[in-house]
Amino acid sequence: MTIKAYLYNKCSTCTKAKKWLEATNIPFQEIAIVDNPPTAEELRTYWQNSGIDLKKFFNVSGQFYRELGLKDRLPSMSEDEMLDLLASNGKLIKRPLITDGQTVTLGFKEEDLQKAWGNA
Repeated sequence: MTIKAYLYNKCSTCTKAKKWLEATNIPFQEIAIVDNPPTAEELRTYWQNSGIDLKKFFNVSGQFYRELGLKDRLPSMSEDEMLDLLASNGKLIKRPLITDGQTVTLGFKEEDLQKAWGNA
């Protein structure tokens, strides 16, 4: 199973995650999250397999999140609406998003990456 790392080159946590993956000799496919965000269906699969709350997939510190007023809008949105919104703009997705389709990590916490990918 190929590990996909959705990264943004101007994101410091993405840079740290990429360096960690490389230093740990974990093969991965790098995907530019802004240019090629995962589709709503891919996100649905990642979310359902991850056990992570869908709201945690949002980059809450991002400019678009604030501009769209999502803090107030998310509680009343359906899962489909959230997935479509995430798929519409890679900058709305918490990054880095690293997945093999079953396991998913969001953000950069070295201990989480080690636990999820250390034996990949």
